[in-house]
Amino acid sequence: MTQIVQPLCIETIMGGLMTDVSGKDDQPDGKPAFRTLFLSDIHLGSKACQAAQLLTFLRDHDAETIYLVGDIVDGWALNGGWYWPQSHNDVVQKILRKSRKGARIIYLPGNHDEFLRQYYGTHFGGIEVQETAVHETADGKRYLVLHGDAFDFVIRHAKWLAHLGDAAYDFAIFCNRIATAVRRRMGLPYWSISAWAKNRVKNAVSVISDFEEALVKEARRMDVQGVICGHIHYAASRDIDGIHYLNTGDWVESLTAIVEHHDGRFEILRWAEKPLAEKTWAEKNDEPVILSLGENPAKPVNPAPLPLREAA
Repeated sequence: MTQIVQPLCIETIMGGLMTDVSGKDDQPDGKPAFRTLFLSDIHLGSKACQAAQLLTFLRDHDAETIYLVGDIVDGWALNGGWYWPQSHNDVVQKILRKSRKGARIIYLPGNHDEFLRQYYGTHFGGIEVQETAVHETADGKRYLVLHGDAFDFVIRHAKWLAHLGDAAYDFAIFCNRIATAVRRRMGLPYWSISAWAKNRVKNAVSVISDFEEALVKEARRMDVQGVICGHIHYAASRDIDGIHYLNTGDWVESLTAIVEHHDGRFEILRWAEKPLAEKTWAEKNDEPVILSLGENPAKPVNPAPLPLREAA
């Protein structure tokens, strides 16, 4: 199955070069709002991917450079059965469109899209595929950028256990979608079961801490001032022993990204769900989100939710 899925993934990604998402430009012409945008763990090809939310985010957020910090496509999920709805293809098209409009896009594959690791040093529609990168900020600081799975003990030494854990995580996400639907009907804000567990289960906290410390050691070895990664689906920005550690989070649960402002400041953007009172009729009634596709102009276009911002 893997031999079939890998070329299908490449063909699907490259297919975005032949089409475009019609409608309103992402941002008016001129200087992008941000110097750099970091996204990871989107998991296109997985039913857990929140592609519609990401499309609204990408429509309203432009940057001079965009880092795709791994697990953008979920090859593990696709190996279990092909799932690629139009919204996932639209995300690929939207990213490719940003490249055509002048953004530099750097793709650093992770463990879920490891099939792209054989393409280090090549380009897909202007997207550079690299193993790691060193990003220099506007104020001259250097940050190591990588997915981070190489510093995950389970991924390195017990990959079968990682796949088992991935299946358990998918089940947790399924339960979370049910809980989210119930809370939405009750007018309650979004709440993540697995994020709650990560904060409170001692072993999970220990694993996250070990992961962060390993990345910090690598940043120190590389003689850089910080490290930006993904992998653990836990957005963070903190100083650890003099190294600035940043994690982009994910687009399965937390809906987070890291941005660099033009003065070199970093910030976590949390694309949280709006309260029920602020939702459109279509959202309240669980109608599909229509995003500049022109397929059904009779239905309302959902406005983008406002991001919650957190200084990094």
